[in-house]
Amino acid sequence: MSRRICSLWLPNLAIERWANGSAAPEACPEQRRREALARPLVLTVEGRHGQLIHAVTPAAAGRGAAPGARLADARALDPALEAEAADVAGEAAWLRAAARWASRWSPLVEVDGADALWLDVTGVAHLFGGEAALLADIEARFAAMAVSTRAAIAPTAGAAWALARYGRGARLASPDELARILAPLPVAALRLSPQATHMLVRLGLKQVGDLAGVPRKSLARRFPKDEHPLDALDRALGRKPEPLTPLPDDPPPRALLPIKEPVVHPEAPAEALRQLVPRLADELERRKLGARHLLLTAFRVDGSVGEVQVATSIPSREPGHLHRLLSGVLERQGIDPGFGIDAFALEVRWWEGLDSAQEALLGTPSGEVAVAALIDRLSVRLGAARVRRPVAVQSHLPERAAGWTQGIDAPPAAAADTHPQADDPTRLLDSPEEIAVLYATPEGLPRRFVWRRKVHDIARAQGPRRVSPEWWRERSSARLRDYYKVEDAAGVRFWIFREGVVGDGRGGAPAWFVHGLFA
Repeated sequence: MSRRICSLWLPNLAIERWANGSAAPEACPEQRRREALARPLVLTVEGRHGQLIHAVTPAAAGRGAAPGARLADARALDPALEAEAADVAGEAAWLRAAARWASRWSPLVEVDGADALWLDVTGVAHLFGGEAALLADIEARFAAMAVSTRAAIAPTAGAAWALARYGRGARLASPDELARILAPLPVAALRLSPQATHMLVRLGLKQVGDLAGVPRKSLARRFPKDEHPLDALDRALGRKPEPLTPLPDDPPPRALLPIKEPVVHPEAPAEALRQLVPRLADELERRKLGARHLLLTAFRVDGSVGEVQVATSIPSREPGHLHRLLSGVLERQGIDPGFGIDAFALEVRWWEGLDSAQEALLGTPSGEVAVAALIDRLSVRLGAARVRRPVAVQSHLPERAAGWTQGIDAPPAAAADTHPQADDPTRLLDSPEEIAVLYATPEGLPRRFVWRRKVHDIARAQGPRRVSPEWWRERSSARLRDYYKVEDAAGVRFWIFREGVVGDGRGGAPAWFVHGLFA
């Protein structure tokens, strides 16, 4: 039997997920989606040199915005462009859930990058009325979720990937006609890097068929071994194997509770949880693991599933703690029994090694476990995004040397060169606030300054402590800072700095700022 691989591409996943949940809930879903996509909005991610565009609405694309461009450049073309932060983690979680849901069509599903899936549909198409009907069913079910798709089936993963993106109407390919269908496609269909694709175009090899008569050695000098165009062509044509990644041999820790007769009682999930948590804790103990992310799944008789999930800040397999967390989520979200539930499963989606350990040999425990348990409970009650912990950032500029992360995230290791110094203030302002100063000479310390409409006469001063600009992150016009610890006549101590020095050629007169206060 010939192998058959389906490539399922979701080209607008990011912007469609945003549009499906953006507008007022009282509007009908289709109207809400149309109104959202009519806005000139882009989703952005942080890049090395500022925000980059991750996805765009059709309205924003019509105004010149494109994925991969810098937000500043796009706004230079259209200042009215709207921007929101992209939910990259949410997209990845959605795609993983979609891969699990897509097992209705294939016993082997693999996530392909950030916006696609591969399905091995060998020998299953007849169950859906043939391959054309299978593709129609896939597209119809995703369309019902307001997610657009492009799918194709071919004997190889590479050929299916090419047809889904560049097929020009062809969505099915048999082994006999594979070479003929791929020949007119652009060389970008071979899944090469943008650099390799650009090099092929410069050489005049613009279509896949142009590579047919090219000697392999003539291209070997121009392309690295893993980017050789003829190797990519061989994989697409089936001359070289390209297997899909199977499920891992080591299954995740899991406890299953089958039910003889379907249950519809609303308390059934809570009762199942009481039985599943001890079983899962025993499995974690046997494998010396600790759970970081748990998923409770209820399998309904109509084929649908209900889920609740919870995360922990440190690995844990303590049954009481895990049961409290899952019970709290279950009380708030609930699982609708629908027409009846015939099985429950409690699975660990993310785990870490956890050997048995004693928290303290002598004296009182450090409290790390108790703090982690408190963070977990607060995250369940208030939401993970509302419980945060400070995190050190590798930067010698004070306002950049600290940030925030979700409390349930793993406690980060301290970044180098971010430990507070002895003369750092006890209270650091979120951003420096400019002050008006009066001084005898521009190179010296001010005698008096005005901050927040109040005049302060400087009685004593200590410094300077010089901080150079981070030239690899800032523009060439960035100026150095000289920090001083000063005390006014009333005994209030401030942390002030002068930005720039006279004659440094990077602007006008130096500016003065308050950056912190001392207790």
